[in-house]
Amino acid sequence: MKNSFISVVVPCYNEEKIIARTIARIDSYFTEQNLEGEIIVVDDGSGDETAKKAAAQKTRMLVKILKQEKKGKGAAVKKGVLNSSGNLILFSDADLSTDISYLGSFMKTVEAGSDIVIASRDMPESKLCPPQPFLRRVIGFFCRTIVRTLIMRNFRDTQCGFKLFRKEAAGKIFPLLKTDGFAFDIEVLYLAKKLGMKVSETGVVWRNSNDSKVRPLIDSLKFFIQIFLIKLRISAFNS
Repeated sequence: MKNSFISVVVPCYNEEKIIARTIARIDSYFTEQNLEGEIIVVDDGSGDETAKKAAAQKTRMLVKILKQEKKGKGAAVKKGVLNSSGNLILFSDADLSTDISYLGSFMKTVEAGSDIVIASRDMPESKLCPPQPFLRRVIGFFCRTIVRTLIMRNFRDTQCGFKLFRKEAAGKIFPLLKTDGFAFDIEVLYLAKKLGMKVSETGVVWRNSNDSKVRPLIDSLKFFIQIFLIKLRISAFNS
């Protein structure tokens, strides 16, 4: 897929400390691999200079800056995807806990027939460097258990922030997406399976970032609420 144009959507909230470094790393990888694409930074109501820092970064790639009032990660990714130009669309967390270099192997998986490729921290070949703190591991276990019990058992890790889509797949899924918050990945993957798409899950090396904005207790509570809302929408959709 060497002739692909790839859109990289990066949802951001108060990422002024790392966004320039992230853009530089993506741009460097695309240059090394002779890839063409764009970086779409979606500022989800940041109170700092995330957008300004992103706009100031010098790159070979086109960098688009989109802004919205704070709505949540799901809404930010949706906005970026719906404003993308690529025939492949990747969304990546701003801290690049999954390095952009995985894009190459993900593209090969798409070329082999997958519509979507998702990174996973829970495959046999996956590695966490360093392991997450104990509280986050416990919360993650309960989150995965609830998702598998209430919604779907197809995936070992729905929440890793590195997913690649064919444009056609993203174009069918994201206009239907209703979840604005952290649990949006679950609805995306549910819709993908409902629409008969082929989704591949791939183990990655995931590096725990000290710059993470995740608040384990508060965000987990919000996550659980979003899961139940997704479950209600799925029940209504199937009835």
